[in-house]
Amino acid sequence: MGARSRREGAGRQLSACAGGRRARGAGCAREAQVLEYLGLHFPMMTAWVPSDALGRRILCGTEYATVRYVGSVPPTAGIWLGVEWDDPQRGKHNGIHEGTQYFKCRHPRGGSFIRPNKANFGVDFLTAVKDRYGLNDEQDVHHGKESTLVFGKKTVEFVGMDSIIEQQSQLNQLVDISVRECAVSHAGQKEEISRTCANISHINLSKNLMSSWETVTDIASQVPNLETLNISENKMKFPLTSISVSSVFLKLRILALNQTEITWTEVLLCAPGWPALEELYLTSNNITVLKRPENVLQTLKLLDLSDNQLLDGNQLHLIAHLPRLEQVILRNTGISSIRFPDAEFGCKTKMFPSLKRLAINDNKISQWSSINELDKLPSLQSLQCHNNPLMDTEKNPDTLRQLIIAKIGQLEVLNKSEILPAERKGAELDYRKIFGNDWIAAGGHWNPERNRPSEEFLAAHPRYPSLCLKYGAPEEGELKRQQPLTLKNQLLTLTIKCPDKPEQKPLEKKLPDSMTIQRVKGLLYRLLKIPGSELKLSYESSKLEGKEVELDNDLKPLQFYSIENGDCVLVRW
Repeated sequence: MGARSRREGAGRQLSACAGGRRARGAGCAREAQVLEYLGLHFPMMTAWVPSDALGRRILCGTEYATVRYVGSVPPTAGIWLGVEWDDPQRGKHNGIHEGTQYFKCRHPRGGSFIRPNKANFGVDFLTAVKDRYGLNDEQDVHHGKESTLVFGKKTVEFVGMDSIIEQQSQLNQLVDISVRECAVSHAGQKEEISRTCANISHINLSKNLMSSWETVTDIASQVPNLETLNISENKMKFPLTSISVSSVFLKLRILALNQTEITWTEVLLCAPGWPALEELYLTSNNITVLKRPENVLQTLKLLDLSDNQLLDGNQLHLIAHLPRLEQVILRNTGISSIRFPDAEFGCKTKMFPSLKRLAINDNKISQWSSINELDKLPSLQSLQCHNNPLMDTEKNPDTLRQLIIAKIGQLEVLNKSEILPAERKGAELDYRKIFGNDWIAAGGHWNPERNRPSEEFLAAHPRYPSLCLKYGAPEEGELKRQQPLTLKNQLLTLTIKCPDKPEQKPLEKKLPDSMTIQRVKGLLYRLLKIPGSELKLSYESSKLEGKEVELDNDLKPLQFYSIENGDCVLVRW
């Protein structure tokens, strides 16, 4: 084998070894063998540790950890790393060995000692990008063509020159990059990212090995068009002092910091660096207390605080004056009540002036008063409120939905289901009738001069006066037959006729007034043995003087249409 061939062969091995070391934090032994083959003496680095190892994030196999100690652990020889595992079940102790405390963990058995050669300290950003998108150096060497350049009198051969140019072109075309779980720990050589990936706008850096916000800034400073950044699931240190406004995140619109252990105070310290931010995701960060943002986050449109156990619902008042905030997500935040004390019932609050969409799923809200308060929000259009104790107060989910719709006047979407005009009208009319007797008992009257409902009634039903203005006040005769809300199974004796089928004899059936029109149709299909045609139902009543009322909403119960004993249901198909 010629000298040049041996050098090239060794060069390939060294390149492959270096790439493997960058990707896996190993390969030192192979690199030493290669260098020795080239006639260079290179000592084994079995105990090599980065100078900044303390506090760094590492991978050991598939487990993530933070380095809490670097040094010897007598009586054993050599260097050890004391690590705190993300999963405390992986650990063995609290940093104590034979009575000596080397480091401390949050969990009493969350720590271990490992040798440095077991720790992967990660790779730079660009190496991760090349590996993820199949553009690593090893591939270039194997598949490239040879080119030569002349320096003075020397001719130098370059292997893979065409592939390098092609790779550069491909990297420059990347706009949306995901290097999730690629062990990224640092930015790499200065300006290398900006030279190689000039067009990046969206980066997913979640679940990597970044230990500090400074690393994020080092990467982002080389991406001038960055609009979206996800650095969730990186446990890192954030600045202790306020960050001055800079051009690093000038175009950043969307930022995800889920599971990064950031506090709300640290959010506000970093926020001056995000002058154009519109969406901020902060789930699962153990945030309990909020502070009012002063001259920061003023462009924010969406804030997600899910899975943070807030101290109480009053914490929301501290973010209530962000002028452009349109969507707030508060799933599983532990809140039990919502209040806007600046506004009386029937009036609109000055808090959350732009809020259109609110999610309060999986919380501890148990009182209707919190739903009443939401009607004070001037712009609220969409609400998600599944899995709250309040939802258990009504056995019938349709009744529950109707009550919420009636209580929040401007709502357009409830639990991801659109509220159509007919549904809103039906819900509000039902609400007006259901609580009509309570209104009269509390001092309400159809005559405005005698209408003086009590404060207690208005506190429980703040929209009732506006419903009376919209549909007219209920009169005593109209409410005479109204039964308590809990009596949902009152039976109605109805006559069923088929006016277009004279050969069909009338039937008499007893049906619960809570039965929906859809279920009535199902029953009639079976009773009348009607083929697969669409039924059209209406009813006649002696009180309606020969007029028919169409039963046009399959989701409504019979009681919605005020059907009474003795009425006649007309069936057509």
